[in-house]
Amino acid sequence: MVVYHSRLNHNERVELWQKIKAGQSAVLGPRSALFLPYTNLSLIIVDEEHDPSYKQRDPSPRYHGRDTAIMLAHQFGAKVLLGTATPAIETYQNTRTNKYGLVEMKERFGGISLPEIVIADARRAQREQQQHNHFTGTLLESLKATLERGEQAILFQNRRGYSPTYRCPTCGWHSECVNCDVSLTYHKFKELLKCHYCSYSTKLPEQCPACGSNQLTLQGFGTEKIEDELKIFLPDAKIGRMDLDTVKGKHAHARIIGEFEDGKIDILVGTQMVTKGLDFERVGVVGVLSADQLLQFPDFRASERGFQLMMQVAGRAGRKHRQGEVVIQAFNTAHPVVQEVLQGDYAPFFRREIKERQEFAYPPFVRLIRVTLKHKKPQVVNDAMRLYAHWLKQELGEWVLGPAVPYVGRVRSYYLLDVLVKLERSPKKIKFAKHHIRAAMERLKQTQGYSNVRVSIDVDPY
Repeated sequence: MVVYHSRLNHNERVELWQKIKAGQSAVLGPRSALFLPYTNLSLIIVDEEHDPSYKQRDPSPRYHGRDTAIMLAHQFGAKVLLGTATPAIETYQNTRTNKYGLVEMKERFGGISLPEIVIADARRAQREQQQHNHFTGTLLESLKATLERGEQAILFQNRRGYSPTYRCPTCGWHSECVNCDVSLTYHKFKELLKCHYCSYSTKLPEQCPACGSNQLTLQGFGTEKIEDELKIFLPDAKIGRMDLDTVKGKHAHARIIGEFEDGKIDILVGTQMVTKGLDFERVGVVGVLSADQLLQFPDFRASERGFQLMMQVAGRAGRKHRQGEVVIQAFNTAHPVVQEVLQGDYAPFFRREIKERQEFAYPPFVRLIRVTLKHKKPQVVNDAMRLYAHWLKQELGEWVLGPAVPYVGRVRSYYLLDVLVKLERSPKKIKFAKHHIRAAMERLKQTQGYSNVRVSIDVDPY
């Protein structure tokens, strides 16, 4: 078996390319491994097919690894095996319409019971003064009991850095990136405020730039703050952190996993990285620190992503010797997704979600094409989008939604505007729409004053 990934140097890539062209039997790799020169492909296994990282968002070509794998297999007449405990809504819908076959595993490998899931009500804990900084009493007790048994724990917080907002309570000023419309995240280890979109960084201001106040405060919490505060409540525990900041070196990821496996780390705090198929024998408890944060994102997939992340991280607990425990902290414990995770059953989640998607016409019942216009001058991008959207609406009518400012309206000094094309799943209509989207783009490029407006087109963008 050969392993392909982006960290290989040029010589290693050439050597690997030639091996595969010569008919090497098995290749293990990320989504880009689909573009290697296969000659006799007979099987593609897409593990954790629901994972959002299979989607290549930027730069072009924008594609989804799972869908590309199915298309590639079709060209070779090969089989595709999609594996996951929490299927993407589109994938599961395809099994219901008999487009895909479905094989269900009703119990865990080795016959071990699924972990016990406990919902910790953060609102009630605050009211009863049982909230210790960002930890409920329930979670802290579970962590202490786990460490006393000589077991390990994983804590999941989907935000890196120390604190996501540095704010002035006097006038309301908050630290913002100079290139992007996002708050700067405070990183305590480097004593810097940093943008997670363009990597701009700056030192902490000693006083508010707007009103001169010295009472600046940090709001919110990331993995770095969790690691820091755990040392107060569990001073004897060996705590490690796994996020983008700690795995930048070539072997850093493997080193952290190795240390956790060898018992050199008692509690591993991390972002989505800790949800990705890790298999450790001695993990007794898994904690999700803020379920609300996952579910309040302005995206029609927020419920799906939240359910998948919580179920996946829950699956890291009690994998070998005994039943594990999962503690999910939430302020809104009545949220349907939190209750569905508590049941640990995909079917009721799917039934509710698919009904909503059908009612409001979202995938898998329609196809989406997002067109984004970018320019460094807001007036130019506004005028260009007015023209572009007008041309599209002339041809595609009510299929076109927008224009609208996206969730982050400026990235790396470029102002962004989106238009969304929503289509029925008809090859004829999709072909017609693509033709006019491309024609409008060409027309814009030839219009004086707009030739340098960047246009990016993303089919199935979310």
